[in-house]
Amino acid sequence: MSSWSEDQAHGVAVAGLLGRAAESVARRRRPELVPTRVTVDLFAPTRMQPAWTTAEVVRESRRLMLVDVTLHQESGPTARASTLWLRPSEDAPGDTWSNPDRPEPPPLNVAPVTDQPHVPFIHSDAGWSQDFRQHQDGSRKTYWNTAPAIVLGEPVTPFQAVAASADGTSLASNWGSAGVQHINADVTLTLARLPIGVTVGLRALDRVEVDGVAVSSCTVFDRHGPLGTTVVTSMANTRRGIDMGGRRWEDDPRSEPGV
Repeated sequence: MSSWSEDQAHGVAVAGLLGRAAESVARRRRPELVPTRVTVDLFAPTRMQPAWTTAEVVRESRRLMLVDVTLHQESGPTARASTLWLRPSEDAPGDTWSNPDRPEPPPLNVAPVTDQPHVPFIHSDAGWSQDFRQHQDGSRKTYWNTAPAIVLGEPVTPFQAVAASADGTSLASNWGSAGVQHINADVTLTLARLPIGVTVGLRALDRVEVDGVAVSSCTVFDRHGPLGTTVVTSMANTRRGIDMGGRRWEDDPRSEPGV
């Protein structure tokens, strides 16, 4: 359930469901390919009501495949995803630059390794904790979470986990001293590799806002290093801003704190 409305599904669930549908096509059709990009457009609210997906292979060649997925409800389409799958090979020779400032996961004594859903751990100037009241400030945020089930009773795959968790980019990058005052209309995830397991981190990388439109990005990582990058485009939503510092959550696989 989304924090924006009790009748609205969380973006984590929407992104995860779209990713699950794309993965089903790719694994059945081209199991040698790996997922490298997912772009999700959240153009209408997905209600807490029955939903289904349709998928289409837009382009397929020896080294790549494009799969588009649409999420439907009785009211019509509510979201869509464009996914890119590539054939892996050997790393290219030569030296190229990469950012030496890599995000760090929470210590194991704070966040033990698990495959069970939990309230996300947040890092800010206050350090790591699951108490959101400690993190309502203007400092840089890092989000660490184990993805909930996309379909109840069905194990989450690493790809589904990172596709779902990518929606947390809005929380990690748009949460400031006044709470979350923006709602994201999309999310793009790019991947060099899949996570090892189903726990994923997002550290705020950059943010630009002009006239109520914000573009923000995060580094995606796990305990073995960086995976890729996420980007969200958000709109100011100040009339319905969310005070994250005034909320408490319980560990519950049916819910997902955030926006």
